[in-house]
Amino acid sequence: MTMTVNSLMNLCDGVILGADTRATDDMVVADKNCRKIHHIAPRIYCCGAGVAADAEIATQMMASNVELHTLNTGRPPLVAMVTRQLKQMLFRYQGHMGSSVIVGGVDVTGAHLYSVYPHGSYDKLPFLTMGSGAAAAVSVFEDRFKANMELDEAKRLVRDAITAGIFCDLGSGSNVDLCVITAAGAEYLRGYDRPAGKGKREGQYRYKPGTTPVLTKTQTPLSLDVVYETVQMMDTE
Repeated sequence: MTMTVNSLMNLCDGVILGADTRATDDMVVADKNCRKIHHIAPRIYCCGAGVAADAEIATQMMASNVELHTLNTGRPPLVAMVTRQLKQMLFRYQGHMGSSVIVGGVDVTGAHLYSVYPHGSYDKLPFLTMGSGAAAAVSVFEDRFKANMELDEAKRLVRDAITAGIFCDLGSGSNVDLCVITAAGAEYLRGYDRPAGKGKREGQYRYKPGTTPVLTKTQTPLSLDVVYETVQMMDTE
């Protein structure tokens, strides 16, 4: 299964992560409500795009490593440390782990956003998009983004960016999930918006028996041979 559009952006004193919830298997929708925003630490989350299984295992391994690092050092993790560990792990696989990840969070140094590619390279920008719907999503950010946005305005912007990715890409769809991270903590808004709801069926497509006439009817009898077989129990002693 593959996962698609993810978007993140900085706001005043925090970051917002957003993702759609569709996972596809070639041209088949494999999961309509896939969870693409993953927990790494209390104030650090990441969004996964690419192969769903690779993104899932990469974020689970990273969450375990970060927890061990926190227990060993006695300090909360830094977003840069999480990004460094993640890109080093992906670099070792030389792109064979098809996981593109956007890491966002707040630590003692402030709010940070990073995008990590499957080969291990990374970017740090005020807003980021990844996945098959990234081109449509980034166009919304480039048009409306401004520094130090208020929370409600920033949530609307991320929602509209994800919605653009959903409408302009067949691999993206279903709902919009958001995660707002500030110094006070993280708020995961599961099912924040549903831009393309199921429409009402205008016609009835259940036809009564006999609506379509039967032109010809052929019956072929089956010849079956009844065989009786006695099975001898095996002695196990």
